[in-house]
Amino acid sequence: MGVKKGGFGSPDKDSLKRKTENPGELGAQMIDQLTDTGSIPEVASHSLWYFVRRRLRRNKTAMVGGVILAGLIVFALFGYFYAADLYNVQTRDVRLGPSVEHWFGTDNLGRDILHRILYGAHLTMGSGLCIVLLAGLLGVPLGLSSAWFGGKFDAWAMRAMDMILAFPSILLAMAVMAALGFNMRNIIIAIALVYVPKFARVVRAPALVEKSSEYAQAAEALGCSRSRIMLLHLLPNCVAPVLVLATLSLGSAILEAAALSFLNLGVQPPLPEWGRMLNDGRSSFQTSSHIMLFPGIAIAATVLAINLLGDGLRDAFDVRLGK
Repeated sequence: MGVKKGGFGSPDKDSLKRKTENPGELGAQMIDQLTDTGSIPEVASHSLWYFVRRRLRRNKTAMVGGVILAGLIVFALFGYFYAADLYNVQTRDVRLGPSVEHWFGTDNLGRDILHRILYGAHLTMGSGLCIVLLAGLLGVPLGLSSAWFGGKFDAWAMRAMDMILAFPSILLAMAVMAALGFNMRNIIIAIALVYVPKFARVVRAPALVEKSSEYAQAAEALGCSRSRIMLLHLLPNCVAPVLVLATLSLGSAILEAAALSFLNLGVQPPLPEWGRMLNDGRSSFQTSSHIMLFPGIAIAATVLAINLLGDGLRDAFDVRLGK
């Protein structure tokens, strides 16, 4: 028995001809059908930042760190206006422990520790933020320029960064402050100089990759200026690693600024920077430990919240996770 033409064993030639006349239309119909049934996820319309936000919201520890950090920022803003005239008020109630009247107790001069922590929050957190911003403003352009120009400029710039990284950060900051003087402004400058190589190297690596890409070469062939290519084509592809580095560096910068103040090399009395408050309570730690306890908890909570958020951002930007 033979099989009829156009039956099961032999496809209809007219049908094949109709299907192959316009393959693009056929493919579009198939994709529409799969999308409607949920077989193909609709990801083409979403950007990287959409997936970063989604991964960050799913990371519970990062969200906890973000909530704590947001609360500390509100705490610092409130303290700046509320405790501006209260942080240096001296009373006869010296070294009192926590009580209803003084929630965190008083220090060696009878000053309320809670008021001092409230007002000192903007000094400690603000100094760390300024350090990271200054380091980024210096390191990011240096990394971009080093990647774009290459040659001797790249070699000399990276060797200079290697020299800075060869010194322990706290010792280098102390040396810079010894030359400039001991105050909050010089703390920011000294520690920011230590962090410049980190930003320069983090930016240089992806900028070298993007420099050799086709769209960057096409922009150069069309006559775009070097500054335009670096700002509009190279820099956007370096935002993710810079953002992660800035978040993780913020906690370290706060610790180093507090360490310099604790060593009496930073903020001078009577300003209640948290590291300075630790120094003030060192002499009476055995009898009045609360003078050092509460500023220490404030520093630890701030750095912990920043690190939790920074780890979450790092995981959110990691495309290898695929979540």
